[in-house]
Amino acid sequence: MFQKAIFLLLFLTASALSAQKPAWQPLFDGKTLKGWKTLGGQARYDIKDGVIVGSAVANTPNSFLTTEANYGDFIFECEVNVDEGLNSGIQFRSLSDPAYQNGRVHGYQMEIDATDRAFSGGIYDEGRREWLYVPELNPATQTAFKRNNAWNLYRIEAIGNSLRTFINGVEISCLIDDLTPSGFICLQVHSIGKKDEEGKQVRWRNVRIQTGKLQPTAPGNIRVVNLIPNQLSDQEKKQGFRLLWDGQTTQGWRGAYKTAFPEKGWDIRNGELSVKKTDGTESTNGGDIVTTEQFGAFELVFDFKLTEGANSGVKYFVRELLQYTHEYQPGQPMTVPDSYLKKGSAIGLEYQILDDDRHPDAKLGAGGNRTLASLYDLIPADKTGYHGRGVKKIGEWNQGRIVVYPNNRVEHYLNGFKMLEYTRLSPMFNALVERSKYQVWGKDFGSAAKGPILLQDHGDEVHYRSLKIKPL
Repeated sequence: MFQKAIFLLLFLTASALSAQKPAWQPLFDGKTLKGWKTLGGQARYDIKDGVIVGSAVANTPNSFLTTEANYGDFIFECEVNVDEGLNSGIQFRSLSDPAYQNGRVHGYQMEIDATDRAFSGGIYDEGRREWLYVPELNPATQTAFKRNNAWNLYRIEAIGNSLRTFINGVEISCLIDDLTPSGFICLQVHSIGKKDEEGKQVRWRNVRIQTGKLQPTAPGNIRVVNLIPNQLSDQEKKQGFRLLWDGQTTQGWRGAYKTAFPEKGWDIRNGELSVKKTDGTESTNGGDIVTTEQFGAFELVFDFKLTEGANSGVKYFVRELLQYTHEYQPGQPMTVPDSYLKKGSAIGLEYQILDDDRHPDAKLGAGGNRTLASLYDLIPADKTGYHGRGVKKIGEWNQGRIVVYPNNRVEHYLNGFKMLEYTRLSPMFNALVERSKYQVWGKDFGSAAKGPILLQDHGDEVHYRSLKIKPL
């Protein structure tokens, strides 16, 4: 009797644990493509030894082997093996609508990249916004993908607005976005431009999904890309980020050289902090605005949207009185006359915000060091090669990121792409200052231990939102 009771207890415990454990559903039976259909180009999809084999075909658009069912919240896994040099991906929450570009497949894609670029696991928005999460944000994770025809375990966790990707157990991307809540899953064979690449293959096996009782992987510490305006995700909060602007008021900000927020020149509406259009001159209308708090080492994230021909900037380690103190005579009171407020923008290191194609400032300076995402008048942003994909069209939202480490190393990012890095106060930095427009201030320029963050009024309409900061 006692043994029967123990057996019954163990049976009930096992049954309870089994009921709590999420169940995997196979999406591929190993023999047929039942439950799948093809969309897009004419790449071949075959089955060999329990593996789906996609073969590239020249002169055809991207091809997609697509689930007939749609999925909202899910955890997806499969193993991937790809020929060297081939680019591919796994679409998820994707759509095909005749009203959208004649039925073009569009939506999120987890990248498969067997090239030196090492973007595997990044999230690309096929047919819409292009790159949303670039693995360059977390260089240490770019070695997780195994090349040379090795098998890799791919995992996608799409739960609510949280979209996370993993390769071989390593988290690669963490994206917060709400554009598409549901859609189909696709196995992509990318279009190829060279005839000698025809026949290269990407292979998938053990394709499976969970749709109920989802148990996401415990949060890691990779950078979060949050595309929902003026919102902090739980993961961002845990990492120490906070909103630098609340999306509604002027709290935490004031005019440069002033104690209050400007009475004109700036507009707060629909969750956007905007510079009003005037005559394109520097800081003569509302003037720059600065944070009431000062920062040393930090990570700053901000969204911005340019209008045609616009100019602005985000400055850090700002010293508002630097221009004036060089004119100051000992014994005189340290007050700022009204005439000084017309001297232009306060001095600091500047992440340039600019329409490179239409604003004349892009042609000035040296080697493009006054273009978008550059360290203004000092170091040009690297927009060569695939980094040029980081520049969005005028009128679209961009995400900038400035990271200042405690050792004075600084990085500028644009839409996830690393545009430049330098070491503040290094001999090279000082040499660049000496040949720039800032040479008059010498070692005083950019040398403060702390300073406010500044948004520049350059007389052009520019919009900001989702300003977040994490002290380091």
